[in-house]
Amino acid sequence: MAVTDEAIEKIKSMIVSGALRPGDRLPRESELAAELGLSRNSLREAVRALTLIRILDVRQGDGTYVTSLDPQLLLEALSFVVDFHRDDTVLEFLAVRRILEPAATEMAASRISGTELDALSAELDALGPEPSVEELVAADLDFHRGIVRASGNSVLCSLLDGLSGPTTRARVWRGLTQEDAVSRTLREHRAILAALRDGDGEAARSWATVHVASVEQWLRATL
Repeated sequence: MAVTDEAIEKIKSMIVSGALRPGDRLPRESELAAELGLSRNSLREAVRALTLIRILDVRQGDGTYVTSLDPQLLLEALSFVVDFHRDDTVLEFLAVRRILEPAATEMAASRISGTELDALSAELDALGPEPSVEELVAADLDFHRGIVRASGNSVLCSLLDGLSGPTTRARVWRGLTQEDAVSRTLREHRAILAALRDGDGEAARSWATVHVASVEQWLRATL
């Protein structure tokens, strides 16, 4: 394993230094192994590992390439890791979301377009006053994804997208067991939307904090 780690570090150094750039094709395996002072086997294992986390792309019959290294591509690995969360860590995921999502919502207030706001409003209208819990949770994910996307920060968008999975079940559970959860969620969405339409970043941030914190407080009281 130590030899594979060394191989990974050497390839990483080539990318960080600019010797290999996004989209570049790696030298042939025998040449690269000799250049880096590695065995072909350890190089092969390193390439396999870096492919799993989307640093490299092995194209059958063509060669191995450095990916675009786009943040959204690289953060896909986060979603994979997050899927292995335990139920007792959901509160921790919510706490992180409570830090990041309000910040993204505040950023969106000065960037979001009228067209984007109208689309979010239309989606809320389409839900009606009494959507099913499953419909509401799916709409909730889309609602916040649209706002975070409008922040203009692709890294933040990818992080929050990756963190949304573990909290989905908690939101469904809340919707099924807390009497006013559905109507409260709809009200909070409307309040966030109104603040965004006013261009009031501080109010948008506050409402987003309340929105995430209400789920967190309910879950803490329930567990």
